[in-house]
Amino acid sequence: MSTPSAPATTAAAIAAGVRDGSLKAADIVEQHLAAIATREPEIHAFNLVLADEARAAAAQIDQRVAAGEDPGPLAGVTVALKDNMCTRGIPTTCSSKILEGWRPPYDATVVSTLRDAGAIVVGKTNLDEFAMGSSTENSAFGPTRNPHDTSRVPGGSSGGSAASVAAGFSQVSFGSDTGGSIRQPAALCGVVGVKPTYGYVSRYGLIAFASSLDQIGPFTNSVEDAALMLDVIGGHDPLDSTSIPQAHPSLRDAMQQDVAGLRIGRITDLPEGADPDVVERLEVAFDTLRAAGAKIVDVQVPAFTFGLTAYYLIAPAEASSNLARYDGVRYGMRVEAADTNAMYGATRAAGFGDEVKRRIMLGTYALSAGYYDAYYGKALKVRRLISDDFDRAYQHADVLLTPTSPSVAFQFGAKGDNPLAMYLCDTYTIPSNLSGQPGMSVPFGTGAHGLPVGVQVLAGTLQEPTMFRVAAALEAAATKERGLQNGGVR
Repeated sequence: MSTPSAPATTAAAIAAGVRDGSLKAADIVEQHLAAIATREPEIHAFNLVLADEARAAAAQIDQRVAAGEDPGPLAGVTVALKDNMCTRGIPTTCSSKILEGWRPPYDATVVSTLRDAGAIVVGKTNLDEFAMGSSTENSAFGPTRNPHDTSRVPGGSSGGSAASVAAGFSQVSFGSDTGGSIRQPAALCGVVGVKPTYGYVSRYGLIAFASSLDQIGPFTNSVEDAALMLDVIGGHDPLDSTSIPQAHPSLRDAMQQDVAGLRIGRITDLPEGADPDVVERLEVAFDTLRAAGAKIVDVQVPAFTFGLTAYYLIAPAEASSNLARYDGVRYGMRVEAADTNAMYGATRAAGFGDEVKRRIMLGTYALSAGYYDAYYGKALKVRRLISDDFDRAYQHADVLLTPTSPSVAFQFGAKGDNPLAMYLCDTYTIPSNLSGQPGMSVPFGTGAHGLPVGVQVLAGTLQEPTMFRVAAALEAAATKERGLQNGGVR
């Protein structure tokens, strides 16, 4: 088992150092490029490493600092981008053959915002094709491996982004979360991962899987860095019609408050299936928050029982619609055939992988005449009930605590032949995508085989400030526990 490279410092400290001239952006970039050169061949976190571009951006930032300018709140911070975020003139593939080599003519809003803030993009990360998967085994360009144990998966679909931070390839990274695709790999790789409220971050330029569920969020080594990232990228974007038209409070300020008096929800009807080591860490998390002055309250959230079923009708239906544009005509690969219809079929057969085809077929069936009301329509009604379940729960609790993943990172191939077993990896993350509410995974010790366990903190719509208060308390406790285990003193 390998130990991931430890980051030299936090993103907040890097930005502060670069802005005051005590650190050089060029040195930060070289540190991370050296880590990539050392371990990327075994981990495969990236579809594309942008070494030359990163060096050029770092030189420009250092020149601006020398000239007395402020490059921005993320000056010199290295970031990795999931390869489903459009980057102008740089290949964006969604880890699919059907988009191999495609170069978007524009940047996603998140990408331009990060660059404007002084962040330096070091590469595009691997993912399950079109973000459909929970292990990053479904990429057309090969799997990503978990930096903690390369015989195991990093989670998915944003496995490359999670692995990049865990391995020290970038200080932070960004992924998309449609049913847990940020939080689950964050848990398996031992980093912080956040899915904000739907509409908190612009989706403009994010290649859609399921448009009513997708949301962009960060992977970081600390809760503070996650707060910093959302403070930078959050906010209204007129280019995204679902973007929330209001300013967001500073999460870095909010997390400075303790948890005394907060109500922490324990879900009494949470579906069983989590491994004992994961359940044990969740119980320690409850004890930790109780000791910090929070109150543990029992709540019921039936949404966790029905979420998976509703999701696997709604998400494939939206995917069926969104992926219809990949037809060999407008962009991406084309397989020549005798006529247009034959070309459509041949291109999609060659360009899409098995999991993507499976979900397109599920979604097309659910939307078809005679079945729409019975499947898709009914799933939308269940989605409304799920949202109501959460609203009732948040009348009694300020946040809810669950496992992020039912298990620690599993071996490659362990679930690949059983789609249902793979889908169950997202049991605890999917419901908050359906409700549109925020959730985050916080590393909280280790479980079986010494592998990371993540605890999930869920909160009501736009209640990120409260969620981050709880996350910060859990992180502090985990850090203290780790220090004691390593021979520290109280």
